[in-house]
Amino acid sequence: MNEALDYLRTSPVAGLLLTLVAYRIGVRIRRATGNHPLAQPVLIAVALVGLALWALRIDYDDYMIGGSLIHFLLGSATVALAVPLHRQAHHLKELFVPMAVAIPVGAFVSVSFGILVVRMLGGDHALQMTMAPKSATTPIAIAIAESAGGIPSLVAVFTIVAGMLGAVAGPTVLTLIRVRDRRARGLALGSVSHGIGTSRALHEDATEGAFAGLSMGLTALVTCLAVPLVVHLVG
Repeated sequence: MNEALDYLRTSPVAGLLLTLVAYRIGVRIRRATGNHPLAQPVLIAVALVGLALWALRIDYDDYMIGGSLIHFLLGSATVALAVPLHRQAHHLKELFVPMAVAIPVGAFVSVSFGILVVRMLGGDHALQMTMAPKSATTPIAIAIAESAGGIPSLVAVFTIVAGMLGAVAGPTVLTLIRVRDRRARGLALGSVSHGIGTSRALHEDATEGAFAGLSMGLTALVTCLAVPLVVHLVG
């Protein structure tokens, strides 16, 4: 029995299987609850994987040997978001000016808010640079944090939390403030909750998901420019 557990703790297959099973359970729970906003498969999967790692005493580095296989596929999945966007290409000309204004403004507000809140609470420069790129997709947020003097492992946590909060609360908040246009809803979700929010938007509507994917990519690009500029402006 001990030998079997030792094998599970170090086998890449265990990490891969654990991730897939946890996410599948999350999908089933979402369906069972009638697509309740709190029943996000990613949120459920994170909780289940964390509990399993703790119960089986599996080191995170050992888990990521298998988990990295899924991480590798994220690039392909992100590129695949271009497919629904291409199908909605006829809407792009109509929204070019609003997107050219809203996405940069949103990115600058997000970066500035992250830095200033940490500063007001007494956080140091490293923590400020860790919070600044939280609205960019995780790989880009990590790269920005590394170059700006942040903490890469912590920015991944902040980014995932931002994505989950946006995916859970975003659609409800947009409905409460009467944002009905699927394109605008997608742009909002993609800009603040990146991949996880885009997944939720795709589940809601194809048009909403397409614009969330576009917003996610553009927000990541603008965030790369916004972080050093905001740091310069706020000192």
